[in-house]
Amino acid sequence: MTSPLGPTDPTDPAAWRDLGSTGVKVSPLTLGAMMFGAWGNPDHDESVRIIHRALDAGINVIDTADVYSRGESEEIVGKAIKGRRDDVFLATKFHGAMSDADPNQGGNSRRWIIRAVEASLRRLQTDHLDLYQVHRPRPEIAIDDTLSALSDLVHQGKVRYVGTSTFLPSQVVEAQWTAERRHRERPVTEQPPYSILAREVERDLFPTAQRYGLGILPWSPLAGGWLSGRYRRDGEGHVASSRAQRQPARHDPALPENRRKLEAVHALQDLADDAGVSLIHLALAFVLEHPAVSSAIIGPRTLEQLESQLGVEKVSLSRDVLDRIDEIVPPGTTLNEADRGSAPPALVDPALRRRSP
Repeated sequence: MTSPLGPTDPTDPAAWRDLGSTGVKVSPLTLGAMMFGAWGNPDHDESVRIIHRALDAGINVIDTADVYSRGESEEIVGKAIKGRRDDVFLATKFHGAMSDADPNQGGNSRRWIIRAVEASLRRLQTDHLDLYQVHRPRPEIAIDDTLSALSDLVHQGKVRYVGTSTFLPSQVVEAQWTAERRHRERPVTEQPPYSILAREVERDLFPTAQRYGLGILPWSPLAGGWLSGRYRRDGEGHVASSRAQRQPARHDPALPENRRKLEAVHALQDLADDAGVSLIHLALAFVLEHPAVSSAIIGPRTLEQLESQLGVEKVSLSRDVLDRIDEIVPPGTTLNEADRGSAPPALVDPALRRRSP
């Protein structure tokens, strides 16, 4: 039900893919650095070894953010790529709160962007970023202000490309039209949540991104660990209590939407077993199968987790397998609303959909 695909050597650049219409070639997998530091693996030396292993295995994109462990992730990445900077397409993000006391240390304002980029460059020990991304939208801030600041950074040589993360389709379009009308640097990438269990972006976001030539870098292709292979019908493994405590909406097994996810996971595990691949490779290969996707972001915390995800570029899912996945989780379906990454503001703030106070 599966067959080899592409070169057997994952370090061969022939396996790399187009990053939208930028002309840049990227590896099928992007190394996400969220788990390096206090949020995941506090051992800097081990984290550096994981990054080096990823680079040696042919991964040429590293994605981090200033908010990941409040700068610690960027510091670890900076140590790891020292001497190898030219081999890395380096991406980071701004938006998240970097202070509990000062609300101006975060967000998408010009004031913060200009300050945040300098701090990221210092932590990453580099003079430029290949991709600087708006980590989340802020509808109350004019997108033109954000794009204006980012355009200045591109003109100064501190940033090569700009992108967005977890934008709604309408926000993607607004950014593109604003850039065109106001002569700003336009976002060339988008990072949405995308996995077999969270397929809503197939409805509108992906077609919109394709129309504008955006490169798609999906995050959470393993659905926050649900597709890691740990939850089997035989009872081995259970929904991690730590995840359930941190993100109950996504992981609390008592919630009906998460029970539906678990049922789907069991069916997908059976399918992976029949196909002769790990559930991890099934999940990653599915994400990479979509023509809109440039590179899937993985976020290993340990070297073992990284090794389990490498080699997916040699896996090809047959039409029968893909059809069966569509039966388990229909196209455009997200089983749990909490896995969408962000919701339209009017669904979150009642004041935006009610006339009366």
